Amino acid sequence: MTMKTLMAMSVALGALMLAGAAQAEIKIGVVVPVTGPNAAFGAQIKTGATQAIADINKAGGVNGEKLVMTVGDDASDPKQGVSVANKFASEGVKAVVGAFNSGVSIPVSDVLQEAGIIEISPASTAIKYTERGNWNTFRTCGRDDQQGAVAGTYLAEKFKGKKIAFVHDKTPYGRGLADETLKALKSKGGTNVVFEGINPGEKDFSSLVSKLKQAGVDVVYFGGLYTEAGLLIRQMRDQGLAAPLMGGDGIADREFSQVGGPGSDGTLMTFSPDARKNPKAKATIDAFKAINFDPEGYTLYSYAAVQILKQAMEATKSSDGQKLATYMQQGKPFDTVIGDISYDKKGDITRPDYVMYMWKKGADGSINYAGNEVP
Repeated sequence: MTMKTLMAMSVALGALMLAGAAQAEIKIGVVVPVTGPNAAFGAQIKTGATQAIADINKAGGVNGEKLVMTVGDDASDPKQGVSVANKFASEGVKAVVGAFNSGVSIPVSDVLQEAGIIEISPASTAIKYTERGNWNTFRTCGRDDQQGAVAGTYLAEKFKGKKIAFVHDKTPYGRGLADETLKALKSKGGTNVVFEGINPGEKDFSSLVSKLKQAGVDVVYFGGLYTEAGLLIRQMRDQGLAAPLMGGDGIADREFSQVGGPGSDGTLMTFSPDARKNPKAKATIDAFKAINFDPEGYTLYSYAAVQILKQAMEATKSSDGQKLATYMQQGKPFDTVIGDISYDKKGDITRPDYVMYMWKKGADGSINYAGNEVP
């Protein structure tokens, strides 16, 4: 055998080895707001997925292959989210965790469906996300109508006969949540005295607060995210309006109280049962503690999304999006850090559960919702 032949064989073998290495990876895309006003939530989702992928790879990967994560910054902008989705499709991403904002997840899922890619959102609660007939849309959280039912019932029972105001941020999430909460309130015989919209990124709510004071409101329901909610409660207190604020899962980050200041003490909030209390999650919680990260909010919901993808890929022996979706829609339970999860045909979880929390000042002086469930 000549040296030339040996070299040719060596080159061919190297190419085969590289090809094998490339095939031994499954790309998971994570689309979140790395920058922008919701970056804190993006950090939760990104960190949750990162830890899940690391743990899965440490245990041997999926079907003999390693998971590889690629992150795209949507900055909470639908157009930027679509650009990320197209990039994922061109890179051969097999499944996507995200987005955070419902207004981003909806157009992103359309792009991903055309590319044959499945999407699991840990945080997008808008009803529309799973109601358009897409085969690729799933979530590990509940929906606005489920969350709104809990909030509206609470308002009807605890603030019966009181003056209730509704404020929303005009987004699919914020407006949708406010609409569903008001619907539930009215179904229980309650009513509202104010229904106003603000713009995301708005900072001066002085005229809105004046209107709320003039209406003599006893409680303000806010459909939106933590930055605007924090600014609103701060300005309510600055202008002498003592009415409590109630929000949804969009304020479930400690930055809410940092923005809102002392006035955020006493704020009510609907969110899922605290996954950090799940005994099955202890080892995972310890792993987050080891990197000095508190897995609050959607962190464990993102971790669970990756666990579901792993289990579906192992059950189907495939990373094909439609095969995964078909398997997941069968209603079989997935074992996750947030408990057993199963899906209906739309991609919604079959065990929706929301509870009411109250943000309270703790012994360390910080204001948080952890452990403060309201009966």
